[in-house]
Amino acid sequence: MKPKILVFSGSTRKGSYNKMLAALVAKHLTIANADVTTISLADYPLPIYDGDLEDETGIPENAFKLRKLIETHHGIFIASPEYNSSITPLLKNTLDWISRIQLPEEEPLQLFHTSVYAVGGASPGAHGSLRGLMHLRTIMEVSLGCLVLPEMISINFAGKSFDENGDLTKDHQIKRLHKLIERFVSEASHVKLQDN
Repeated sequence: MKPKILVFSGSTRKGSYNKMLAALVAKHLTIANADVTTISLADYPLPIYDGDLEDETGIPENAFKLRKLIETHHGIFIASPEYNSSITPLLKNTLDWISRIQLPEEEPLQLFHTSVYAVGGASPGAHGSLRGLMHLRTIMEVSLGCLVLPEMISINFAGKSFDENGDLTKDHQIKRLHKLIERFVSEASHVKLQDN
């Protein structure tokens, strides 16, 4: 089966290293015979989550659109920057809103229990977004119940780690990327999506 994989970055900043990482992962997934959809969270703006706002106006339409994308893909890859040893407010807010959607026939957070997830991050510093990735894993695994692959890619000193074509320059990072892609495509190929 040719798996459908959704790819996006937790940053929408111009020149973002994580947007570069998301594009690189999408390219390699396509080479590995996956059907890849790449999106920008900038195209799905959401207000800061507020319980009173949800009570007054309901869940925003863009949260439902993002939910639909998740439930129609076998795998989801998130490229996550690190902000103050955590994830971006944009990514956290996106996950918070989507997690508020529960259809009448569903168990809580059922949406997150079907697809397989993979994560990676890039930063100009020495840690390569690793602390943010660990926080993201905690949110996704412990709070949302996602299956997140142990393989992940962390790109440190990102300003020197990508060449002019957006490819990685360091052998150990290239090997990690290939290992991630191989496992991700294999696991996503075995996911059975719910009928929509």
